[in-house]
Amino acid sequence: MQYSKSVKDFLDFCLHQRGLSKGTVKAYDIDLNQFNEFMRENKNWCSKENLTGYISYLHNKYKPKSAKRKIATLKAFYNFLEYEEIIEVNPFSKIKLKYREPVVLPKTIDLSDIEKILVYAHSQTQYITSKYQYEVDLRSVAILELLFATGARISELCSLKVRDVNLKEKYIKIYGKGAKERVISIPNPQVIKALRKYAELNSKEGDEYFFTNRLKNRYSEQSARNMITKYIKECGINYHITPHMFRHSFATYLLDNDVDIRYIQHLLGHSSIATTQIYTHISNTKEKSILSKKHPRNKFKA
Repeated sequence: MQYSKSVKDFLDFCLHQRGLSKGTVKAYDIDLNQFNEFMRENKNWCSKENLTGYISYLHNKYKPKSAKRKIATLKAFYNFLEYEEIIEVNPFSKIKLKYREPVVLPKTIDLSDIEKILVYAHSQTQYITSKYQYEVDLRSVAILELLFATGARISELCSLKVRDVNLKEKYIKIYGKGAKERVISIPNPQVIKALRKYAELNSKEGDEYFFTNRLKNRYSEQSARNMITKYIKECGINYHITPHMFRHSFATYLLDNDVDIRYIQHLLGHSSIATTQIYTHISNTKEKSILSKKHPRNKFKA
């Protein structure tokens, strides 16, 4: 088996036939290059013993979630090789995989802090004299508002095309993981106003992406993270906040307000309800309310 050619064929298959995102395919490429480095002195890529050794190496070096992801990449690669009849026997069929992945509950942002960030971001546009800085601040406001209004991943927002944002009908169209498309309504007038102000000042005919940088290229995820870090520091918030925490907060607070979990599943773009159900572990506002009002102990006089 010519490893490098097989990897290229696999990545092309993932990108063009499975419709996986460029970010996912890039991660696959990194994982398979890492496996190649590990196997540098032993070219028997299909040896059960070698693969078992590599799996043990991953578990010793990485946290369970990272190790699990890298093993999943390798398993998908060998499934592809078997399907294409490049190998006769898939070595993973003889390997029992067991994971002890700890349940890490999603971290949310206090509602008061979300409000503080949004109020501060909006207020900054009043003190800008530079046209470019005004555009930058409008972009920041629009991204922050969308993060909490839609629960979208930051990669999904940065990948928004101009054609995906319909301000007249008040919705955005998102292309998520696995090339799954979902439409999210934005009924809040303040969010629409922020998007419209940014679009009117920034969008030019021929632009592909809705959020762009100074050179009119796609605004990057890292730039968005840096922007959020800047705002939370200036707001005086003393804990780390990531773009993904807006997504967790979006789901958790909707659940607190009695939104059916299947609606939340659709809004987040989860393929499985099991992925969405992790939010039931951290959404305890309703539980507290029930116990404080309904528990029989509350009727005791002791």
